Amino acid sequence: MNAHAWAEVLQIDDGFRLDDVDPDSTPGYRGRKADGVHDLKKGIEELSVLQERLFAESRVGVAKDAVLLVLQAMDSAGKGGIVRHVVGGVDPQGVALTAFKAPTQEELEHDFLWRVAKRLPEPGFIGVFDRSHYEDVLIGRVRELAPAAEIERRYGAINDFEADAAASGIRILKVMLHISPEEQKSRLMERLERPDKHWKYNPGDVDERLLWDDYMAAYQTVFDRTSTPAAPWHVVPANHKWYARLAVQELLLAALQGIDPQWPTADFDVDAEKKRLAAS
Repeated sequence: MNAHAWAEVLQIDDGFRLDDVDPDSTPGYRGRKADGVHDLKKGIEELSVLQERLFAESRVGVAKDAVLLVLQAMDSAGKGGIVRHVVGGVDPQGVALTAFKAPTQEELEHDFLWRVAKRLPEPGFIGVFDRSHYEDVLIGRVRELAPAAEIERRYGAINDFEADAAASGIRILKVMLHISPEEQKSRLMERLERPDKHWKYNPGDVDERLLWDDYMAAYQTVFDRTSTPAAPWHVVPANHKWYARLAVQELLLAALQGIDPQWPTADFDVDAEKKRLAAS
């Protein structure tokens, strides 16, 4: 299956229900873990070349496009693994990673999209949001951090913001990594059982688990309200880490293939420069 077929399989459509997605499934892929690991390694070669072409265009001022990968998920769903094993396989010079945390006092004094707009990728770059502006309609809704009317306003503000970003040349790739509560419990327990994983554990994760159904309902509303032609949502079953990584890699490949960046043409006489260099 080619990268564009992956995008079609994983992109949500009208009538999509998160409850219908099996986190253990591997839609669009018939191989096993060993096959997935092999295909991930193979795919990173093409991804790296396409990303380098895109970055090269930015260095000579001809790049018009960028890619923004938005990763959303419950804790321990594998966002960090995507960053390391997929995005980490390309030239870091052309990657802009942002891990949004709780807003600072300065950020709270502005609209919720103010800090996000500043981190949009420039032409030629792949931007990655490890959590994003969607926290403001997920945690914001579940934890009632803002009035209901404000949460409602934010859905429309997000759609307008993303439409403007897409019109500027940013290919927006929104991905929700979907794990089961049982798989999350297993991954959190592993963090507690391994001293080298303690730094990853947050006691607050257990508190959030108790609100699992509320979060799933909040995600469903996000999909219903903010999956648009300019910035559609993709849901990736993530109980199998190898599959989630392969799926996101294929989605990135589809985005970059759509841009089709090319090596910039030299703006100097190559033969003349060869002679000058040989004589130096």
